[in-house]
Amino acid sequence: MTDQQELPSEKLSYSSSGVNREKADELVQSITGMAKKTLDKKVVSHVGGYASVYRLSKDQWIAASTDGVGTKLKLAFEWNAHDGVGQDLVAMSVNDLVCVGATPLFFLDYFATGRLNSDVAKRVIQGIAQGCKLARCALVGGETAEMPGMYADGEYDLAGFAVGALQPKIAIPLQKGANKIKPGDVLIGLESTGFHSNGFSLIRKILDQLPEHIHPFSSKEERNRALMAPTRIYVQALSGLIQKQWIKGAAHITGSGFLNVPRMSTAVDYRIELPSLNERPQVYQWLEGTQRLTFEEANQTFNMGIGMVLVVDPKKVTKVLAALKKYKIKTWELGTTQKKKSKSCAWVHVHSGIDHCELKY
Repeated sequence: MTDQQELPSEKLSYSSSGVNREKADELVQSITGMAKKTLDKKVVSHVGGYASVYRLSKDQWIAASTDGVGTKLKLAFEWNAHDGVGQDLVAMSVNDLVCVGATPLFFLDYFATGRLNSDVAKRVIQGIAQGCKLARCALVGGETAEMPGMYADGEYDLAGFAVGALQPKIAIPLQKGANKIKPGDVLIGLESTGFHSNGFSLIRKILDQLPEHIHPFSSKEERNRALMAPTRIYVQALSGLIQKQWIKGAAHITGSGFLNVPRMSTAVDYRIELPSLNERPQVYQWLEGTQRLTFEEANQTFNMGIGMVLVVDPKKVTKVLAALKKYKIKTWELGTTQKKKSKSCAWVHVHSGIDHCELKY
């Protein structure tokens, strides 16, 4: 299909690609109930947060997070694009550790396949090692499971587990005293490298419907490389800011898009003005060009070119932006936190030109 041909009129959604957010939320709630029965007094936070936090002593906590790469792997199999998914795996966990203020210490991986292909496995693990280098954490071990009949030929699955150290006095989000998140704080967005590791069930659905659509890319190969760009790791860029307590909160924008933002605090609402489309990664020009999603669906599924959102005191914005500049990550002032309009929920108001949506958390 060329860009001049008529595009399908029916809009897609995450549910139409086979993902049921409601059932997933219900499962998390049921898991939370089961998990509570196992907790002791040293557990600071558990299921539902960016990372679980455990108190080793009064002055030392640890944080842990686990995640996978998801159906982005299906494109890795199809396109023989295995080199970046290892970094994706590391990023999904260590970026979550950053959101509680933790410094990653070590990482473990789980690689499962029906029949082991050593060359592919090495490419994947090299990516994991690269991710650990970027996150400044040690790859201390893992598990390789060969299970004939469990996976289709040439396929595998990945899971990762990261542990970090956390000083209680710098744990975020800051919820107490003068530094707590409140209306009028500034939201700063850090650029993503693209879709990262989320929403690929929907992306694959779009690719099935519009296999020839490549705008603004010059070829399918260029488009495919952009779609598979490894998830950006924000550890080095944010660790110093966390130590200085210049950040009140951090939201890793993963599955559910900007609905991740109120995970920092439900004491406020959030207003976000997206950067212009030509400022963001080109995959978002491609996504908009497909005309397959409503504005609301896109913003509650993808990161929209912003992989991390920070809450910063207005007086510290200049310092934070200057500190981030040296890491060569594009940043934007996205908007502000606002006084809540409802006691029962938090709202994220997302704007882009004439487009607007309200996401209820």
